Amino acid sequence: MNDVFTLDDFERLARERVPHATYEFMAGGAADEVTLRWNREAFEKIRLRPRMLTGVSAVDTNITILGDILSYPILLAPVAYQRLMHPEGEIAAARGAAQAGATFVMSTAATCAIEEIAATGVRLWLQIYLQSDRSVTRDLLQRAEAAGVRALCLTVDTPVLGTRNRQARAKFSLPADLPTPHLDAVGRNELSLVSMKRQPATWKDVDWLRSITKLPVLLKGILDDRDAQLGVEHGAAGIIVSNHGARNLDTVPATIDALPAIAERVKGVPILLDGGIRRGTDVVKALALGANAVLIGRPYVYALAAGGSDGVARAIAILREELETAMMLLGRASVRDLDRSILWSGGL
Repeated sequence: MNDVFTLDDFERLARERVPHATYEFMAGGAADEVTLRWNREAFEKIRLRPRMLTGVSAVDTNITILGDILSYPILLAPVAYQRLMHPEGEIAAARGAAQAGATFVMSTAATCAIEEIAATGVRLWLQIYLQSDRSVTRDLLQRAEAAGVRALCLTVDTPVLGTRNRQARAKFSLPADLPTPHLDAVGRNELSLVSMKRQPATWKDVDWLRSITKLPVLLKGILDDRDAQLGVEHGAAGIIVSNHGARNLDTVPATIDALPAIAERVKGVPILLDGGIRRGTDVVKALALGANAVLIGRPYVYALAAGGSDGVARAIAILREELETAMMLLGRASVRDLDRSILWSGGL
């Protein structure tokens, strides 16, 4: 960890430590990976506008989401099959998140049981893939509530898996002995990196999910502001602006480009964003354009591969320190002061 200074450093270390096919699975995007590139380039094109002589010597990064006070606006996004990256998988990642005081969003395609992950003491959310056998989903929700999960994130952007040529070329496949305790046989096959054939979810399924749980439900995978508005009308407790890590439909916009219209249209619920976050300056840009918080995915699983729990905690610390530094250099003492005025030409 002494040689790690940026989130990109973790990727280089992970690439050396995991099998080639596993790395290609984690790193790859859809088709020609245009959106994967745009997710980063869009942040790089946004210029910051600092103010001087403001006297800011300390910053407040606390936020409140769904009634919980978070020390900083950075969460860990759901990433499937984490035992591919580390023997302890999601347990190690959650332990690192707990050490750093971060919220961990576990995937339905986790390789560890929800009770084991919750036992780390981490603040826990659960991402939901609706499975063909809805009794499996219902059972998982009951276990989630019993385990102290704070919120659900329903993935809405994956009626089928995207065209993932990179991992196909690497001949990636799930090991037969890789545990997926929250997927039944059908669900595992549906997420087995080949073409899925299942009934796509609809707004009626959002209503059904809300009807069987007391937990707040956020919709993950929204890019169109009209869908964001429909989500609120169907009772969504929050919107996660996401293009699935650029792994599904190529040439959709970068999430930071989709964010402003959604933030303008949707009021009264938290808006989160993932996709392309690598620097503290990316975080301030997302907040300035209307997000309440961001999520990171690949960076922390690379850190997991490189250093286990300590690696995950270090990755979060790096991003948090960069966020605080950026705020002081911008002359803004609170995350609530991060608006379009910190962006050159309003971020356009």
